[in-house]
Amino acid sequence: MKFFVFSASKQQRADNAHTVLSPEPNALVKTLRKLPILHDEKYAEQTKLYEHYKPEEKTLVLPRSKLDKRVVYTFLEYSPLLDSSNMTPNDWSTIGKDIEKYYEQYDGFVILHGTDTMSYTASALSFMCENLGKPVILTGSQVPIFEMRSDGRDNLLGALLIAGQFVIPEVCLYFYHKLYRGNRVTKVDSESFKAFASPNLPPLANAEVNININWDTVWRPSTTAKFTVCTQMNHNVGLLRLFPGITTDTVKAFLKAPIEGVILETYGSGNAPDNRADLLDEIRKATERGVIMINCTQCLRGTVTISYATGQALSKAGVVAGFDMTPEAALSKLSYVLAKQDLRTEEKKKMMSRNLRGEMVADLEGAKLSLSDSRFIQIIAKTLSIGCKEELEAIRDALMPTLACAAAKNGDSEILEAIREMGTNLNTADYDGRTPLHIAACEGNLNVVEYLLGKGATIFAKDRFGDTALRNAIHLRHKDVVELLRKCGAHLSSDELQDIGTELCRLAANGDLEGLKIWKLAGVDMAMSGYDGKKPFEVARAFERKEVMDFLKAA
Repeated sequence: MKFFVFSASKQQRADNAHTVLSPEPNALVKTLRKLPILHDEKYAEQTKLYEHYKPEEKTLVLPRSKLDKRVVYTFLEYSPLLDSSNMTPNDWSTIGKDIEKYYEQYDGFVILHGTDTMSYTASALSFMCENLGKPVILTGSQVPIFEMRSDGRDNLLGALLIAGQFVIPEVCLYFYHKLYRGNRVTKVDSESFKAFASPNLPPLANAEVNININWDTVWRPSTTAKFTVCTQMNHNVGLLRLFPGITTDTVKAFLKAPIEGVILETYGSGNAPDNRADLLDEIRKATERGVIMINCTQCLRGTVTISYATGQALSKAGVVAGFDMTPEAALSKLSYVLAKQDLRTEEKKKMMSRNLRGEMVADLEGAKLSLSDSRFIQIIAKTLSIGCKEELEAIRDALMPTLACAAAKNGDSEILEAIREMGTNLNTADYDGRTPLHIAACEGNLNVVEYLLGKGATIFAKDRFGDTALRNAIHLRHKDVVELLRKCGAHLSSDELQDIGTELCRLAANGDLEGLKIWKLAGVDMAMSGYDGKKPFEVARAFERKEVMDFLKAA
């Protein structure tokens, strides 16, 4: 697995007899090369790793993991390096553009970031990265990685291992053995290694003796659209925290132009004084002239409701409920939504009330059917005389991947939907490491492929042979499936592209025009060389395959 690491590292330096922390260029990679847990120099030399990955001075490789995988990672260090307190939305855009630039070259991305504003960057990137299909994990440290007692080494290693071994298509934040959804976290402690918390959503993963992923919680894009990065963010937004005795003049001044959006941090479950007509009048005037205001609670845990009269007063004044969003998520989401010039104000308000990236749980969202609601599982349980929930879950986890793959093979999307409603993750692999998407792609079942993509199927999942669904569809020449997968952003990884040049030369020698066309449809360079250095066109010419020569010349 090949990964990109964006770095903004810190190191101690002396300044006027005082020890301060400031960014220092090129320090991190040099240090990591000396740490065996983060770089296997012997393996790199034996496999001539540096001949394949450039720039070699910024490429490292982890030792073999418990899952028998190696993670190769390359650093991109920004210049100048920034303390996270100096980060701005422009820096979010820079990171987003780089993810987009290198998206097809790497299997995932790890971003090293200072802790002070990491939750803001994680939230912003989660909205900017539309239809994300690969892991993007932010991490950092409370103590610089160069110090003896640093949490930085474990955090970086954990982020790399999770990104390198699991396809979690979200912007996440990894800290102190836990992987969180990026737009659900907030910094809660400046002096503990447990610096971050996700008050309203359990961690996506826990890295203890083993790395356990909570797959039922992982957010997946339910669309067939291709990955893009939206770097347009509206900067005219702000956070206004209510407090007892806040004056109308203060609120009025805050809501003046050019402000276009406000996160209103209120008491309890979204309450504000309903006996302050002057205050509510200023809020109403602002919403009527187009300022979008979102009601978020000041509490660390809980959600905004309109159960109390004091909460209904804000709703009547035009303030939109933010449910259980963190202020960081609400602010970055509002900035993202306001930048959509093609939407009217009311459409933007509705968008703020929708769950876009798993950032909130709205009141109207229904829960998944529980295990006990599944008659299928109940019948099996009764037959086996099992009544314990844990054993029921074990049965589900053992049987459902195989049943889902069988349904995909038969082209039966109705059965797949029933299996999904039982609470089964349709990305779960069978004993061969193959997901239902792999099977549907092999069989050419276009309707099932489309269904699975619409339910969040991961196009970058690899089976035990290292093949994605795209490669399966190419080999079995299902043109319509290849077209659909490519439309969704599927591409061949660097591992899958090895020896492709030799395969293209073989097809050229045999005059297999159909085979060459489907590789081209998959985005493969038709000028790749074979094992002997010859290109497909040269081979076609040597074998006098004129039709193939004409195609390759045009390609």
